[in-house]
Amino acid sequence: MTGPQWFSQPYPPEGASAAEGIRNQLGRPELDLLTILVRESAQNSWDARVPASDAPVDYRIDMWTVGPAHTGAWRELLLAGAPGSSDFPLRETLKHGSIRVLAVSDRGTRGLGGPTRADDAVGPERDFVSFIRNIGEPRDTALGGGTYGFGKGIFYLLSKPGTVLVHSRCRTAKGTYETRLIGCTLWKSYVAVEYQGRRRYTGRHWWGDTAGSVVEPLVGQAAETTAQRLGLKPFGPQETGTTVVVIDPNLDELGAPEAADYLSDTIAWHLWPKMISTGGRSPAMRFSVTCDGVPHPVPDPRSTRPLSMFVAAYERMSGPHGDAVECLRPKRHLGRLGLVKRIMPPLEPTRASRMLDIEDLIHHVCLMRPAELVVTYHPGPKPPSINQGYAGVFRADEAMDDVYAKAEPPTHDAWNPHSLERPESTFVQTTFRRIGEALERLLSLSGVTRPGATNVALGAASSMFSGLVGGAWGIGGATAYSKPGSTVTRGTKSDAGAAGRRTGDRPGPASTALDSEHVDHVESGHADGQSLPGMNAHTNGRSVVLRPRVQYIGDPYYDDRADGAVLIQEFRLPVPGPQRVRIDLAVTLPGTGGRETDPPIGAGMPELVGWEDDRGRLYAADPYMLDGGDSIWRAVVRPAPDTMTEIGIKVEAVRNT
Repeated sequence: MTGPQWFSQPYPPEGASAAEGIRNQLGRPELDLLTILVRESAQNSWDARVPASDAPVDYRIDMWTVGPAHTGAWRELLLAGAPGSSDFPLRETLKHGSIRVLAVSDRGTRGLGGPTRADDAVGPERDFVSFIRNIGEPRDTALGGGTYGFGKGIFYLLSKPGTVLVHSRCRTAKGTYETRLIGCTLWKSYVAVEYQGRRRYTGRHWWGDTAGSVVEPLVGQAAETTAQRLGLKPFGPQETGTTVVVIDPNLDELGAPEAADYLSDTIAWHLWPKMISTGGRSPAMRFSVTCDGVPHPVPDPRSTRPLSMFVAAYERMSGPHGDAVECLRPKRHLGRLGLVKRIMPPLEPTRASRMLDIEDLIHHVCLMRPAELVVTYHPGPKPPSINQGYAGVFRADEAMDDVYAKAEPPTHDAWNPHSLERPESTFVQTTFRRIGEALERLLSLSGVTRPGATNVALGAASSMFSGLVGGAWGIGGATAYSKPGSTVTRGTKSDAGAAGRRTGDRPGPASTALDSEHVDHVESGHADGQSLPGMNAHTNGRSVVLRPRVQYIGDPYYDDRADGAVLIQEFRLPVPGPQRVRIDLAVTLPGTGGRETDPPIGAGMPELVGWEDDRGRLYAADPYMLDGGDSIWRAVVRPAPDTMTEIGIKVEAVRNT
């Protein structure tokens, strides 16, 4: 063998598939190429896991620029025997500028084993020919994610010259290990002028050992030596798996580091079920992303909002509180459903979530087959509150897997009942109907939706009541303690009251002017015969005492803390001196103006988490001693589910004895 060469496939007399037809088999999906890459390649990796092994599958994406030590080898090896440039764009890619690559790797998988010729692959072991040679083979993995193998086309679509290298290590029929390396291009069919005349080519090309009648992969030591010259990561002595190297990837105008971040986030959104440990079992897959050797960590779904809600819904679905989803006619068990509803801050969308049409609010049910790979996020009705969301997980029953698989397009990102015949179409339609019914129950106030009634859940910060949001009350319209427009409530000298304000009041810095609303006139600087240190002032020859008060800063807002969402109300005590603050919490019923401080049986009430200073230190005591001044404090409150939370802060001076 003189070295690897390119072989271009001519049309045989019996005909063959043109490269354009193969590239178009993914259709025109709504998802972008990088997202499809993550979904399809991870699905391939999962389906290729080593049978009867409890070890997780390691899946990684690495991007890098080929360094000077390897650039010469790339050009020398991959231009050998290449067709003319107009029909083979890899020529131009390798000749000019730097060479960028993106590699998708899996380990703990069986690699691309079996025969290397399609006409020899008559048994069950045919991974190599299924991935390299054949197109459209039905899946051979029970309960696998893939169906007809079209997903491998994404590697070629992502490469600007339509070229990939496939580096794999597998077990042979004799039980030994074998390394294989082959290059593949899928571009466009063309007509070439040759000395025999004009000849048509399919646009499919392979790079490897061309000594025989069919181009073969480099194997054994030849594959390992060539991979080393190209700078590809070698396999361990007993390691199996596959690396697919995409040459000159299309990153959708993203810089490489930004693309790496996007890929990490996309992995979390689409593969989180494989990242969580459940039932005492370790995660099924491990994920990593690097760019030029720098790690770009994949978010942990358990601690990353809003994926943590879907994790909670998954655990509910798979636990004793999950709901069975049934079709009554014809009678069939379809799967299980878990739903959770939470008060939460508005979502800060990312590029990955926007690709799923998930913007500022979670109101979605994650659909999956038994392989537990995300199919899609099915949107349900929006809650009336921007600070209330719900998440669900539906997992199809194993006996129904074939039905849902047939309802998927080549990209596996939807269930389309119209593509099926009855009764299979009925099963998928019933699935969506049962999910809709469960969501109606989740969002109803009493568990029953009255016909023709508008169902409004009591969520914090409901947009329906946005005109009533007041800083004193936290989130939601509430009873006013003070007269409209007032920023101070008159009270006794022992209790200055809870200051309230309506939407539209925007207090500025603490005022130093004396106001009859804010002072008590006393003789000789005494109030009730006791002095109030630090609060004496003089005006018009008289000694006065400033009354302590609360100045609210901005509207309250939601924040994520380690143990869930909380409400934050920032405030200042503008009057100097020691003061005692305490919280006054209630829930408000929209439309009634009523406030409740005693919860109904089985219901919760908002509770104070603590008082937080400007350094982030939290003090849980209530009441709590503070010094007045310019410092900004935060009242941190855990709201009660399905309520509008009313926050009041009361302050009183601490008298010397």
